Amino acid sequence: MSMTEHNTIDKTARILIVDDHPTVCEGLSHRIAAQPELTVCGQAADVGEALQKIDELDPDLAIVDIALHSSDGLDLVKAIKARRKRVRALVHSMYDEEIYADRCLHAGAMGYVNKGADPDEVIKAIRVILAGQVYLSPTMTSQVLTRTIGRVETETDPVEMLTDRQLEIFRLIGNGYSAQQIAKRLHISVHTVETHRENIKRKLNVETVSQLARRAVLWAAENC
Repeated sequence: MSMTEHNTIDKTARILIVDDHPTVCEGLSHRIAAQPELTVCGQAADVGEALQKIDELDPDLAIVDIALHSSDGLDLVKAIKARRKRVRALVHSMYDEEIYADRCLHAGAMGYVNKGADPDEVIKAIRVILAGQVYLSPTMTSQVLTRTIGRVETETDPVEMLTDRQLEIFRLIGNGYSAQQIAKRLHISVHTVETHRENIKRKLNVETVSQLARRAVLWAAENC
């Protein structure tokens, strides 16, 4: 870490961990606590609890998982951007960076780290984001730059054409959720889920719900 980067970080930068897996929270807390310039100010397991903790604890940065209990991490990132712009967000998830990184940045996050990455990468990302910069893995950074300058035309995965809500529903279908279970989890009607499902079928060029379910299961196995 450069001296310039170190000087831009408060000696007691406050980190909120938002994840519904206790072992993940414990591991992150232990690693962050070992850094002299960082401290964990709290933990939360869902969007509602996280927003309450943000109001109460005023963290500098929130580490957010995408798949939270009865809620979605992308919704939290959007809420943080809308309500507490000073709080920076780092998404820390098991989902494929190629699918989710752009979406997270567009939602308002300043970085994305896959849970399968080297644990030290989380600390690196925290420091980069607290210094006011965006963090992506070297591989993802290269892909973003390549797309931006248009040197290589790549075939787009139809899944990337789904909206954030459609991708969330597609992911839940792949994890075995029924329309009723998805509706309950996302706090929307079954009819709304079915409408999204029809639009997903159209975008992915599948004809039946069974075909969509098989496609979603295969996708989840490869990307989650």
